[in-house]
Amino acid sequence: MQDENKKPVDQNEADKNNLETENENTENIENSAENSIEIEKLKEEIAAFQDKHIRLVAEFENYKRRTANEKIELIKTASKDVIMSLLPVLDDLDRAIKNINDSTDIVAVKEGVNLIQSKLFNTLSSKGLKPIETKEKDFDVDFHEAITKVPMEDKKGKVIEEVTKGYMLHDKIIRYAQVVVGE
Repeated sequence: MQDENKKPVDQNEADKNNLETENENTENIENSAENSIEIEKLKEEIAAFQDKHIRLVAEFENYKRRTANEKIELIKTASKDVIMSLLPVLDDLDRAIKNINDSTDIVAVKEGVNLIQSKLFNTLSSKGLKPIETKEKDFDVDFHEAITKVPMEDKKGKVIEEVTKGYMLHDKIIRYAQVVVGE
């Protein structure tokens, strides 16, 4: 009798197991569908991030190209201001050369050349050019280039003579003063 009673219980258990398996399969299918949806969302997010990355890289490349072009243009036109300010000095030199041939007054010619030199220096000074002072200064390798040394006990280490004037542009040396130094 027990065996007969066991069978229906076993059948009920088997039915119960089948039902559980079906439920699990249904849940797996639902989870699989949810996972599939979630995977699709993640793929869309990845695609959006990739698109954003590509656009940022392209935008940065455009920025680099644009700034390089602007820099080239700036370099090309940077000297325009200086050249425009020097044109009147060039005009004065042209007039002076024309008048030198016709003039017999050497004093007037000297005065004219001095005025042109002064005008040129003032124009360049307005653009930031400054001469380096050398007369009776101590020799300084940061500003001076020694051409030669002359034995002089009382002026040892001092600049004796300026051979070529040195210049600074906005506190940066663009040409060292060539000098004779006492030794």
